[in-house]
Amino acid sequence: MVWVLLLVIAAIVLGIVGAVADGLFYLLIIGVAVFVAALALGAARFRRTGRRPVR
Repeated sequence: MVWVLLLVIAAIVLGIVGAVADGLFYLLIIGVAVFVAALALGAARFRRTGRRPVR
């Protein structure tokens, strides 16, 4: 779960830098891609570690 949080933080930082800095729009695109990857990773981990049925 720490990796997902780190990826989300990295995506936010890249997105902010890409949006603010002139000529670094590609960082915004990379930030969005990292954010989507973090969401996919988090969803996969949540689905895999979901509640197990009680016997």
